[in-house]
Amino acid sequence: MLFLLSPYPLDALKLSQGFTAPGAGAFTCFEGRVRDNNERKSVVALDYETYEPLCRAEMEKIFKEAQNRFAVIDIKAAHRTGKLKVGELAVWVGVLAAHRDEAFTACRYVIDELKKRLPIWKKEYYADTTSQWSYYAAGSTHVH
Repeated sequence: MLFLLSPYPLDALKLSQGFTAPGAGAFTCFEGRVRDNNERKSVVALDYETYEPLCRAEMEKIFKEAQNRFAVIDIKAAHRTGKLKVGELAVWVGVLAAHRDEAFTACRYVIDELKKRLPIWKKEYYADTTSQWSYYAAGSTHVH
C-alpha cells in the first residue's frame, strides 16, 4: 500500500509501472483530471491544499478497510497538491486483485472514500477572474 501527495505532476504510466503481483489477474485504476467547468462556471485552474499528516493517517484506514472488504492484493493512490491546469491529473488510484470485479469495486471504494474523508481543499479559478474554495466531505461540496 502506497499513498503519495505530490506538488509535482502525476505520471499515470510511472504510477502503474511495476505495480503487479503474481496472483493479480486484474489491475484497475481511476484517473481524476481537472475539467474546464463546474456548476456552470468556466474553470481555468485549480489549487489543492492538504493537511498531510491527517491525509496519510486517513488513507491508511481506507486502504485497510478496502483490504478487509474486498479481495485485493495491493492498492496505490496519489493526489496532487498545488496549482493545476485544465487536463492535468489530480488523483490516481490503482488496485490489484485476483479478479476484475474485486479490483473495480475496491477502486471505486477507495476513490469515493478518499474524496469524502481526506482533508483536501480545492480552490477553483474561473474564466471571469473570480475564484472559490471548496471542500468535499460526506457526499456534498461545501463552498467557502
